[in-house]
Amino acid sequence: MQLTERELPQYTYEDYTNWEGRWELIQGIPYAMSPSPSYTHQRISQKIARLLDEALDDCASCQAVLPVDWKISDDTVVQPDNMVLCYQPQGSFLIKAPSLIFEILSPSTSSKDRITKFNLYEEEGVDYYCIVDPKTGTAKVYVLRDGRYVKLLDATDETVTFTLKGCVVDFDFSRIWE
Repeated sequence: MQLTERELPQYTYEDYTNWEGRWELIQGIPYAMSPSPSYTHQRISQKIARLLDEALDDCASCQAVLPVDWKISDDTVVQPDNMVLCYQPQGSFLIKAPSLIFEILSPSTSSKDRITKFNLYEEEGVDYYCIVDPKTGTAKVYVLRDGRYVKLLDATDETVTFTLKGCVVDFDFSRIWE
């Protein structure tokens, strides 16, 4: 017998800080971040991080960041794969929305990234959300307009311009694939 969402135990950030391993907590429900990301996942993430970092070299207000806790509320903490922050964080976790997020799909996180995090990032006001699919070599690129995500394109080898707070990033998707 499967429990309904209302019957599942609800956890808080305090509970989360005591867990071993990598977890995310979304609306009180824990999500294990295991198994570890695959080699392909990590290579793509590394390439995204390098390209973002290089693109932001001359930007004083934005920076590329790898996974770090983003505490959205007492019952929601996520760790996006790659982010751009256009503010200086205070403390050991983020409390404000990143401007740009990349999530790289893997079999264990695909549904969460496409649905749960899509809705969460939209609700939290993340300006751009890119869902990167290593299997198809495609990234679905969304922009937030009037509080809703609108798909810009399915990027494979295109260069997409992200207009961030004070910076412009021209991101060449052809450079992230194996």
